[in-house]
Amino acid sequence: MDVFKAISSRRSVRKYKPDPIPEDVLLKVLEAARLAPSAGNRQPWKFVVVKEKSRREEIAKAANNQGFIAEAPVVIAVLGESKASRWFKQDPMIAAEHICLEAVELGLGTCWVGAFSEPDVKKILKIPEESSVICLLPLGYPAESPQARERKSIGEVFYREEYGKPYST
Repeated sequence: MDVFKAISSRRSVRKYKPDPIPEDVLLKVLEAARLAPSAGNRQPWKFVVVKEKSRREEIAKAANNQGFIAEAPVVIAVLGESKASRWFKQDPMIAAEHICLEAVELGLGTCWVGAFSEPDVKKILKIPEESSVICLLPLGYPAESPQARERKSIGEVFYREEYGKPYST
């Protein structure tokens, strides 16, 4: 699959099959995150890979009771290390998107989850105070095929040379 196809076919998946993800497949997803670029190559990220069902259920509760999180066989907590870089939020977001795109390539689904109680997630996963939880990524084989949602046109979101001048060809 080419990159554009992965980008254009990625969907937020909220229903997962119970099938476990083989370790070699999971390692490819993790490797995609590890290879992400970062400012000054500081790599200010850590990831907690959660497979234990009871812990996934706790995370789902801490994420406003979003039960689909617990249904995924894996949840990845993406962390930013504030002492490592002033870009400790932006750089892990790049790595998280690498996870999402590699997941598509491998036939897996994800959903970027930003609605959660950070103190609760940190407690559940024993994350140190100096780390920030950037997002949660449930990961598994999709049990649904969400339809593409309408996107704004290029002219609505891109400007040419200065703000307010729509980009058009």
